[in-house]
Amino acid sequence: MQVARCFRFALIALGIGSVFPALAGEAQSKTFGWIEEAIIEPEAITVKAKLDTGAKTSSMDAKELETFKKDGEDWVRFMVELKDANTGEVSNSPVERRVVRRIKVRGAGGQESRPVVMMKICIGNEVYDEQFSLKNRGKMNYPVLIGRRTLEHLGAVDVSQTFTTKPKCKL
Repeated sequence: MQVARCFRFALIALGIGSVFPALAGEAQSKTFGWIEEAIIEPEAITVKAKLDTGAKTSSMDAKELETFKKDGEDWVRFMVELKDANTGEVSNSPVERRVVRRIKVRGAGGQESRPVVMMKICIGNEVYDEQFSLKNRGKMNYPVLIGRRTLEHLGAVDVSQTFTTKPKCKL
C-alpha cells in the first residue's frame, strides 16, 4: 500500500498524474496481500498462492510428477492436491502440460533440475499465462508460489494483508 501511495505521489509530483489520472490510480487499485486465492485455468482448480518476492520463477506443488513424450515433445503429468478451506476434505486434480524449459534450483539440499510449464492462473480479475516450475513440495501450506516474473504484472504486495481479493476471471 505504501509503495502504491509513493508511486501515485511521484506521478502527481511529476505532473503525470494530472495528464494520466487512470495511471496514477492504477497503482493504488492493484495491491494484493502476501497470500491470495487463485484459480488454475482451464481446470478451474482453486489454490492458495503465496506471493513470493524471493523467488524469480513461480512454482507449483506437483504430486506424482511423470514426464512423457507427446508429438515428439517433452510433457509432464502431475496431480495438484487441494484441501477445501471449509470442510478440510482433500482432493486431487490431474494436470498435463508441455515442458517449455528446465531450470536448475539450488538449495540447502544441493542442486536439482525442475521442469517448467506454462499455466494460466487467475488472480484478482486477470488471467496470467505464466511459467511455473514443478516440484513435489510435500505438505506445504501454499501449493503455489508466485515469483517475481509474475509479480511484476500484478502490482504491489502489502505484506500485512492476506486474501484481499477473490479471483473473478472471465475466460
